[in-house]
Amino acid sequence: MKIGDKVSVLDENLSGIVTSVKGETVVLKDEHGFTHEYHRKNLVMHQKDLYEATPVVRKKETDKPVSKKHNKKPLILDLHFENLVDDPAAYSSFERLFIQKEKLQETLDFCRRNNLKRLEIIHGIGDGTLQNMVLDVLESQINLDFHHNEILRHQSGSVSVLFR
Repeated sequence: MKIGDKVSVLDENLSGIVTSVKGETVVLKDEHGFTHEYHRKNLVMHQKDLYEATPVVRKKETDKPVSKKHNKKPLILDLHFENLVDDPAAYSSFERLFIQKEKLQETLDFCRRNNLKRLEIIHGIGDGTLQNMVLDVLESQINLDFHHNEILRHQSGSVSVLFR
């Protein structure tokens, strides 16, 4: 170190310019004009060109892996009675609703067993009996969120379910 060198003090937030060197003792003047004495081994030289020659290498960021199950389209359950049985005219209205409710419960259980994240339930637009049954079943379930796919509840013919 020589007079005029810029130095910083180890383990302290202090830097300055060397004003004198006496053996192993170095006197430096800080930015406020105060002088400080330190042992040579407690000081570090400021070298502007130390890192200028080092090239900057930018590494490509890796993509976060996403499970293919999360990218899939939702499982679709159509509760229209014609799609559930061969002869819809052979059933009473109570039996129809019971079979639709049973199919809904089976599908919810299937989604949970297979770790599916999304389900779309199509109940259609009608007098609201099937829609109310679907909402009652969904409200009784835990660890899932659901919402209608339309703004107004009675205009919606389907419900989206998201499993947590």
